[in-house]
Amino acid sequence: MFTYTITRKGFFAMATSMAAMLASCAAQGKDDVSQTEVGSDETANAETGTRESITDDTNGGHAIAVSATTSDYVSVDVTKTGDDDGDEADFYGTNAAVYAEEGATLNLDDVTVTTNGAHANAVFSYGEGTVVSISNSTIETSSNNSGAIMVTGGGTLVATNVTAHTAGNSSAPIRSDRGGGLQQVTGGTFTCDGVGSPVIYSTADVQVTGASLESTSAQGVVVEGKNSVSLTDCDLVASNVSKNSDKSDWYQAVMIYQSMSGDAAQGEATFTAKGGSITNKNGDVFFVNNTVCTIGLEGTTITNEDASGNFLRAAAAGWGNEGSNGGQVTINARGQQLDGAMLVDEVSNLNLYLVDGSTFVGSINPEGAAGEVYVEVEDGSTWELSADSHITALTCGADAIKLNGFVLTVGDATYEEGAASTGEPIEVQVSESTGGPGGNGEPPAGEPPAKPGAGGPGGAGQGGEPPAGEPPAKPGETHEG
Repeated sequence: MFTYTITRKGFFAMATSMAAMLASCAAQGKDDVSQTEVGSDETANAETGTRESITDDTNGGHAIAVSATTSDYVSVDVTKTGDDDGDEADFYGTNAAVYAEEGATLNLDDVTVTTNGAHANAVFSYGEGTVVSISNSTIETSSNNSGAIMVTGGGTLVATNVTAHTAGNSSAPIRSDRGGGLQQVTGGTFTCDGVGSPVIYSTADVQVTGASLESTSAQGVVVEGKNSVSLTDCDLVASNVSKNSDKSDWYQAVMIYQSMSGDAAQGEATFTAKGGSITNKNGDVFFVNNTVCTIGLEGTTITNEDASGNFLRAAAAGWGNEGSNGGQVTINARGQQLDGAMLVDEVSNLNLYLVDGSTFVGSINPEGAAGEVYVEVEDGSTWELSADSHITALTCGADAIKLNGFVLTVGDATYEEGAASTGEPIEVQVSESTGGPGGNGEPPAGEPPAKPGAGGPGGAGQGGEPPAGEPPAKPGETHEG
């Protein structure tokens, strides 16, 4: 068994007796102070108006590590250097600046966390029952595979009024990996600049309210497998201009997929946005591949600044098994304006519901029939065509569809404007296996496939829930705070 400890700087201005004790420890080669000893000291900073500095420069070490206990840190500056690589860091939290495990409760307020090392995540919550809360704080990471706030193995992380920026590749500010967990974010600003670094990489349940989110290189949000992201009154800007793999040719603001790496359980993914805005700078707004998903939109201002981009692309790409790796999509639009084309390829399908005064101005498969598509337009909502469209089935009232001179083909028939219609939704097949939609079986042999926001060998750096649903066992020896 080994112990993670933290090195204290600027701590030797305390009483003579403490200085003597530290000097004695140093003489014995024990110049580090244990997590339990310093935890109580930091809570006094708010009362004294002082700030403490905690640093770690070891490969694989932590500046703060808490295990199976409760600790509070207030007005603390944390600096982490030192490198790590692969699954130990991404799945289990080695080399994270601030780390909690084994059901610990860690409260952080008015802290700064700065990391500059490979696989040096800033604040990491690992394991079921572990809860990390961080508020009124600032996070900066500089190197690759270094997220700002991260959960794995079923951990929980609550962030309030946090400003976070990541510069490295595969370094989502709001990040999760194998085993997932829960992240609840309220307020704050989260930005990222690296290749393969979306603002949110979800293999967890991620709930964000009232935050500003911006990616300058990758997608704004990536949801993998049976996981979710919900945005409430958030402003998301995505400038996806780089790729972390060659699995697809398209750029997008929101990507929902299954990598088949084994990091995210197979099942229905969910993305919801209520209020706020989504601004896409390049490519499509939504891309769905190799998974089943539900997209819920309510009163969100969605702007695609790319005139050649689409609202939705559900299509096969390089993930999954050819012939069954499309996207199965349900869009629930409530009081929502939708603009742009929706493309659904031969191995994909779409159920589109427009309710509560929603308006869709756009087309569906303008180049011809492909995957199955069902559209339902509730009374008071409308679909205004911007090009010829091809769908499989339609339910609408007499005044719901405005052709604008274009042709709408429903199945083998041409829709006549002013006609009511009744059709049947597309049946969606949800598999709970580790394969793609419909249950494609085990992941392929060899290295796991590259993931758009991932690092590590084969790109398995930002994954999700393990196939069996249980948090992964932590290898090797446990950490003690």
